[in-house]
Amino acid sequence: MVMTRWTHQTLIDWPKRGVTYTNVYSTSGVCAPSRAAITLGMYPSAVGANHMRTSSNTQDTGLPAYEAVPPAHAKILSQYLREAGYYTTNNVKTDYQFLPPKAAWNESSVFAHWRNRPAGQPFYAVFNFTTTHESGLFEPYGIRHIESRHYFSDDAARIAQLPQHHAQKTSVIDTPIHLPIDTVFKVPPYLPDTPEVQYDLWKMYNNLVETDRQIGAIIQQLIDDNLYDSTIVVFYSDHGGPLPRQKRLIYDSGLQVPFIIRFPNARRGGSTDDQLISFVDFAPTTLGMAGIDAPPHMHGQDFLAIDTEKREYIHAAADRFDGFTDVIRAVKNERFKYIRNYRPEQGYYLPVVYRERIPTMQALLRLRDSNGLTPEQAQWFRTSKPVEELFDTHNDPHELVNLAGEERYQDELRQLRLEMDRWLADIGDVPNTAEVDLINALWGGQPEKPTTATPEFSTMNNKFVLSSDTEGAVISYQLSSDDSAQWHLYTGPFLVPSKTSVTAVAHRLGFNESPSVVVKN
Repeated sequence: MVMTRWTHQTLIDWPKRGVTYTNVYSTSGVCAPSRAAITLGMYPSAVGANHMRTSSNTQDTGLPAYEAVPPAHAKILSQYLREAGYYTTNNVKTDYQFLPPKAAWNESSVFAHWRNRPAGQPFYAVFNFTTTHESGLFEPYGIRHIESRHYFSDDAARIAQLPQHHAQKTSVIDTPIHLPIDTVFKVPPYLPDTPEVQYDLWKMYNNLVETDRQIGAIIQQLIDDNLYDSTIVVFYSDHGGPLPRQKRLIYDSGLQVPFIIRFPNARRGGSTDDQLISFVDFAPTTLGMAGIDAPPHMHGQDFLAIDTEKREYIHAAADRFDGFTDVIRAVKNERFKYIRNYRPEQGYYLPVVYRERIPTMQALLRLRDSNGLTPEQAQWFRTSKPVEELFDTHNDPHELVNLAGEERYQDELRQLRLEMDRWLADIGDVPNTAEVDLINALWGGQPEKPTTATPEFSTMNNKFVLSSDTEGAVISYQLSSDDSAQWHLYTGPFLVPSKTSVTAVAHRLGFNESPSVVVKN
C-alpha cells in the first residue's frame, strides 16, 4: 500500500466537514435487497428483489435462478445520470438482484475512476469498500488484497496485479493493526461478553479504521485533482451492523446506517440532521442534486428539497436469507417500531451457514446449548415469535421489550398497524407469497426467464436507429472504430463512420439480455 497524505486526524474530523444524518435506514438488513432500493428508488419487496439472493441458493431452495423485475419504465440511477451528461463509474460491486444493462455505467470494474472521463465532464462515481463486510469477522481474518486498489488511484497496471474478487483476503500477518488488540469494547446486551465477542468487536472496529483510510485515499485524489470543493461526497453503508442479531434482522441494529454528506466548500459542515430517511430516498435525492426530476414511479422522495415534507415513517422487509425463509415487515416512526411476523410459529434465529463462520455466532450457539445465555441474549433463539411487536426505540434502542400487549401503547400500535397496511397496499407487496409464485408472476407466467428482443437496425437521415420490441429495453452499442471497448447508451439516432461496424444488445431489467447483433455501415 502507498501512504496517503489524508491523515488519521483528518479522518476523525470528517464529520466536521459534512452533515451527519442520524436517522437513516436501509430497507432490509442485508446488502442485495438494500442495493436494489438504492439504485431504483423503490422498495425491493415491490419488484421481487427482497429474497437474498434471487440468483443463488438454487440447490437449497429448489427454485430457478431469477432476477427482480422492476417496471418497464424503471432505470437504474446511473443511467438517468448518464443520459443527463454525467460520466458514471462504479468501482466495483453491483449486487442489485438484477444485472444492469451494459451501458448503464460508462465504467463498472476495479479500474473505474472519474479520471478516465473526458476533460471537464461532470461525473458520478461510486466506490465500494468491502473491508467491513461480515466475512471480515471470519477466521482467519485479514484485509482483502483487492481493497488495496483504493490506494492506487487510476494506476491500472498495479490494480491488475491484485485479486479480482473481494472474497480473496490476505493472511493474518498482512492485516494492518490500527487499534490495540487488548481494547475492551462495550458489548450490546443481546450478545455475551466473551473473549470471542471482544475479539470480533476488535476486528470490526479495526476494519472500520482501515476503511476510513481507504476512503481518505479516494478523497485525497479529489483534492489532488482540485475537485474536492466542487464535489458532493456521500458516505453510507448498505445495511446495519455485521454481527449476529444485526445483519439480516430488521431491528434497528440491522437497518440503521451511518450517513454523511459533504457539500461543496463544506457547506453546513459539522451540523446534524435527524429527519427520517429511507434508502428509497437516495435515488430521487441524487437526481435532485443533479437538477433532474425524479420519475413518478420511485417510492422515495428528495429529502434535500425545500418543498418536501419530512418523512413520517421508514419501512423494511425480511424474507429468504440463503436457504432459509421468514416473512417479516416493519414500520417505524421517529420513536416507535412496529414489526409484523407472518410466520409466528417459526423462531427468529435462522441457521444461515455463512453467518455461523463468525466466532461470535459460535459462542452464542455454545452458550445456548449449555443454557448460559441471559434472557436478553436468549430472545433470538425463541422457537416462536409474537405476531406483532412494538418497541420504544428511544428507551429501548436494542428492541428487547415488546410493548404490543400493553394497554397504554394501543394508540401507537393501531397507528403503525394502519400505516403498514397502507404501505403494503401502496407498493403491491403481498407478504407470504410463495417464492415460486413470485417467480411465476415476474416471468409473466412463462416457464423460463423472458429474454429481451434482439435490437433492430434502421436508418433515418443517414443516421442509425435502434429499437427493440421489448417494452423498457435499454439498448447498448459499441463501435468497431472505438479505441476502447466502452459501451454507448443508445438515446437516439446517431452517425456511424464509414466502414465501421456496430454491435448492439438490448436488455430490460430482470430479463435475459438479448442476443447481440452486428451491422456494418
